[in-house]
Amino acid sequence: MLAAYLLEPSKPRYDISTLVMEYLGKKLSETADLGEKTAYLLDLKKAMDDRINDYEMQSLFYDVEMPLSVVLADMEHAGIKVNPKKLKELGAKFGKKLSGLTEDVYNQAGTEFNINSPKQLGEVLFEKLSLPVIKRTKTGYSTSAQVLEKLRPSHPIVESILEYRFLMKMKSTYADGLLALVDNDTERIYTSFNQTVTSTGRISSTEPNLQNIPVKAEEGRHIRGVFTADGPGHILLSGDYSQIELRVLAHISEDKALIEAFINGEDIHTRTASEVFEVSPEDVTPSLRDKAKAVNFGIVYGISDYGLAQGLGISNQEAKEYIDAYFERYPGVRDYVRDTIRLAKLSGYVTTLLNRRRYIPDINSRNYHLRSFAERTAMNTPIQGSAADIIKVAMVKVYRHLREKNLKAKIILQVHDELILDVPEDELSIVKEILKTDMENAIPLRVPLVVDFTQGYTWEEL
Repeated sequence: MLAAYLLEPSKPRYDISTLVMEYLGKKLSETADLGEKTAYLLDLKKAMDDRINDYEMQSLFYDVEMPLSVVLADMEHAGIKVNPKKLKELGAKFGKKLSGLTEDVYNQAGTEFNINSPKQLGEVLFEKLSLPVIKRTKTGYSTSAQVLEKLRPSHPIVESILEYRFLMKMKSTYADGLLALVDNDTERIYTSFNQTVTSTGRISSTEPNLQNIPVKAEEGRHIRGVFTADGPGHILLSGDYSQIELRVLAHISEDKALIEAFINGEDIHTRTASEVFEVSPEDVTPSLRDKAKAVNFGIVYGISDYGLAQGLGISNQEAKEYIDAYFERYPGVRDYVRDTIRLAKLSGYVTTLLNRRRYIPDINSRNYHLRSFAERTAMNTPIQGSAADIIKVAMVKVYRHLREKNLKAKIILQVHDELILDVPEDELSIVKEILKTDMENAIPLRVPLVVDFTQGYTWEEL
C-alpha cells in the first residue's frame, strides 16, 4: 500500500486486488480469501520494489515511510487525553449562545423560521428583507458562506447568521461530536492518521480530524482546552517549524537574497516588504508587512494576480505590480517557478527534496483554467511536499531517540508543521533537546531550520 502510494499518490485506493491487476496483470476474484491475496504479496513486492528503485525512492520508502507507519500506529494507540466534563460545559455554553442568537435573528427578521434551512433563510433574506441577490442555485437562492460574506454590509442580520453558523459547527462538530468519541474507560480520543491520502505527502487525520480545529476564533481555542497532558506530572510540549515552506523555497530556488535573509535571522516578511515596496526595513509598517506576508505565501501557493488582489482587497493591476516587483527582487524564485513548470510540462510530474513524486495530468491542457491550476500545483508541490518530507523524517528520528533512551515521553499529534508530545515533567529538558536537534537537523538545507517551542498542560495553553 505504501509503495503504491509513493508510485501514484493521487489514487483513491490501494487495495490488493487493484495492485495485483496493475502490477502483475492478474485478476483476483471478488471472493478471493486472505490466503489467495497473501500468495501475491511477494510477487507484488518485487514488481513494486523494481519501480521504487527506478524512481530513486528507496530512501524515501525504506528510511521514511515504512518506519513512519510504526510511529503513526503508536500515536494512534496512545490517543490524546480529554477532559469530558469541560467538553460538556462547552457544549452547554455554545447551546446557550445559540439560543440568544436565534432570538436576535428572529427579531431582525421580524419572523420565526428555520435558520438551518437554506430555502427558508433565502426567502427571509431576499424576499422579506429585499437584500441583493448575489447568486442563484437550482433550488432557489444561494446562502453559502461566500454569499453571506458579500452581504455582510447590507444588513446586521447577516452578521448574526454567520455567527450562528459558526457556533452551530463548534457545538455539533466539536463539543458534541468529540464528546461522542471519548473512550469512557481511558478518557481519551483516538484519531486515525492517514499516510496514503494526500497528494503532497502530508499526513492527514480523520475521525476526528484533529488537524483542523479552528485556532483563530476564541471558541476554537477553548475546544483545544479540553485536550490535556496525561495527568499530573505530565506536560504537553510543542515543536513548531518556523516558516518552513519559505525556508524550503529559499533552499530549492537558491535565491541569494532569500537565503541571506534566513541565514541572518531577519524577519522575512519585513525584508520582502522592504524589497518590494522600496522602503528601508525600519520604515516597514505593520500594514506593509502584512501585504508582504500575503505575497510571500501567495508565491509559495502559486497565487494569481486575481487571487492576491482578492486577498488584499486591491486592484488586479496593483497585485500584478507586487508580484512583478517580488520576482525582480528574488530572481532565483522567478527562475525556480519558470523551470519547475517547464520541467513538469516535459515529464508530467514534479518531485520533492526526497524524490517524492506527484503527477500533474493537466499541465499541458488546452483549457486555461485547468492548465493554470496545474501550473500552480507544479510549483507548490515541491515546496509543500518537501515540508512534509522534513517533518516525517523528524518524527522517525524523534521516535527512535525516545525509544533508545527508554523515555516515557511520546509523540501524540502532528498538525501541519508542528509535533506535540506528552512528556513527564522530569524528562522535559532531555526531550526538548531531542526534539530541537532532530527537527532542526531533519534534512540539511542551505538555510537553518528553526523550531519554536511552547509547553502547557492543555493544548489551548500551547
